Amino acid sequence: MRKMACRNRVFVHLQRFLMSGALVASLMGCAGTAKEEPPAATDLHETIVKVPVDEGNHTREIVATTYMPDGHGPFPLIVLSHGSPPDPRDRWKVGRYRELPQIRTFVQLGFAVIVPIRRGYGATGGIDEEDAGSCQHPDYTAAGEQAARDVLAAVKYAQTLPAVDGSRVVLVGQSAGGFASLAAASHAPQGLVGVVNFSGGRGGNPSKHPGMPCDPQQMAATIAHFATTTHVPVLWHYVQNDKYFAPEVVATWFAAFQAAGGRGQMIVEPPFGTNGHGMFAVKDAIPIWLPHFEQFVTPLVSR
Repeated sequence: MRKMACRNRVFVHLQRFLMSGALVASLMGCAGTAKEEPPAATDLHETIVKVPVDEGNHTREIVATTYMPDGHGPFPLIVLSHGSPPDPRDRWKVGRYRELPQIRTFVQLGFAVIVPIRRGYGATGGIDEEDAGSCQHPDYTAAGEQAARDVLAAVKYAQTLPAVDGSRVVLVGQSAGGFASLAAASHAPQGLVGVVNFSGGRGGNPSKHPGMPCDPQQMAATIAHFATTTHVPVLWHYVQNDKYFAPEVVATWFAAFQAAGGRGQMIVEPPFGTNGHGMFAVKDAIPIWLPHFEQFVTPLVSR
């Protein structure tokens, strides 16, 4: 038994080594071809950085990108978190999550922005640390804690930058990134003033059960757990025709959030396109969510 345990440990370590970012990058070429990135956004002072993440027994670096307004700052900070593709094999397609129209909007509002690519995705690569398990018995809490680790590392890193005001931090995320933001907020990081959750959640399965994610009651319990230690307001922004998380399902999550002590508001927009879940990523949708965003965030970061 001892020899088998040792072999298992060796296998795990070997697997983690083989799935490091360098090899994943080469495997991506076999899985498909990533879209060629446009040139760096010089007007946004776009910079690629490496963020250290504490994994307990060692430190791992993840790829992140920072964007800054003109001037010296210090500027309030947005940590923008990406979602997860429907097919886990497409995690590499996240790239650096360069949603430039949305990021430009945040920078024009006077925010510094950092976009971390969590372990297992895109430019960071590696094993999917956020795997929630089977649809029948998902472990959303464990998945959220892993995602939160990367988001919190990005907060900590960005707070060391001279142009960033570390006392005015807003977590913003879409889909799995919205869920990651809720999980990170439960750790009450220093300087956090608010969270904006665009269509957040995990476990969506639109091809089989449109609008009905895996074990929504378990997600409600997980969100309630996170809410007990969340001390900042949260804007929940969803869309009527979300094929991942139907509004009636999200309403139960928000009710659980409030019942556990969470503060905030929920907005459900009219239907958008064929699937409102991806509205945040559509440039033409910015005028739809931006007024709600500004109304919510401005009082939190004003000095």
